[in-house]
Order: sequence, then structure tokens, then C-alpha cells
Amino acid sequence: MKIKELMSDLRAKSVEELNGELVAAKKELFNLRFQNATNQLDNTSRIKEVRKQIARIQTIISEKAAN
Repeated sequence: MKIKELMSDLRAKSVEELNGELVAAKKELFNLRFQNATNQLDNTSRIKEVRKQIARIQTIISEKAAN
């Protein structure tokens, strides 16, 4: 249920807002990878979550571009 709510929230946003969220998620992913490389990351599953979040945002952007 949580993912459906997230997707509906993303679909309600404009393309500019989605691009902003995409940039923020990519920065977070970079920071997580950096922490993982330096053995400072405790929750390694967060990398997978952020990658999926980026994919969801990109999917919504492409859906809006197709319409």
C-alpha cells in the first residue's frame, strides 16, 4: 500500500518537481555509495531503495512526456 501512495503522490507532481526529486535522489545515492566505499554505511539496503525510487521517478517523467 505504501508504494501505491508514493506513486500517486509522484503522479500528482509536475515535471519540474519530479526533476528536482530526481536530482535529490541521485545525490543521496552518490552519498550512500561513498559511505559504502568507506565502510561508514550501516543500512546497505537503503542503496537498493533509492535506486528503485530513482527508477519510479524516471518512469513517471517518461509517462508524462509521452502524454
